[in-house]
Amino acid sequence: MKPFVKRQKNDNADAEAIAEAALRPTMRFVAVKSAETQGRAVAFRTHQCLVRQRTQLVNALRGHLAEFGLVAPKGPASLKMLENALEDEATDLPRPVREMGTIYLGQIARLAEAIKQLADELEAASKTDAQLRRLCTIPGIGPVTAGAVSAFAPDLDTFASGRNFAAWLGLVPRQRSTGGKTKLGSVSKMGQTDIRRLLIVGAMSVIRWVVRKGGSPNRGLAALVARKPKMVAAVALANSER
Repeated sequence: MKPFVKRQKNDNADAEAIAEAALRPTMRFVAVKSAETQGRAVAFRTHQCLVRQRTQLVNALRGHLAEFGLVAPKGPASLKMLENALEDEATDLPRPVREMGTIYLGQIARLAEAIKQLADELEAASKTDAQLRRLCTIPGIGPVTAGAVSAFAPDLDTFASGRNFAAWLGLVPRQRSTGGKTKLGSVSKMGQTDIRRLLIVGAMSVIRWVVRKGGSPNRGLAALVARKPKMVAAVALANSER
């Protein structure tokens, strides 16, 4: 709208700019989401919020215990190690630290249970919905990523090709071309952040599997992983999976 606003900003000028912008033949419009789609978005946001809270609590517990010489690796997988250290009477920990650690563990357990419940609901939805079921057949895409695409992406028929969808997600290079000279930079990072992040995370899991197995039936992917950094290969794979 801003290019169509004349001089000063006021209600009349804004209304005229909206009307002028709506008449442009190449203007893109945001479709109104249904209540069901918004409900899926709320479920996804809640799942991601709980995951962030669990990560925050695990990192806080790791940091507190590290002050007493109990160092554990990052991630929820190390939680059992911290739990055993708190329960071990031979560990030289003050009583308040053990009590606070118990509170942390209780909160983490409740969050983990809620996260599992939401993940199970997303997985059940992916088995009944035909579109979600097709998305889950793509390597690196699970129920959570499929649910994010269904909740946040517009009608896929609005995109002329998968390349346009990748551009909407920000998985294509940023262009700074002029005078017939093409200049491409890093990925633009435009569009929907959650879908882009989940696609790259899923692509990284596929690439880790390729590295661990020492190869892949997809020769193009194996060659890409061999000659490019992992994150570059992950972005390229996410671009090809869109």
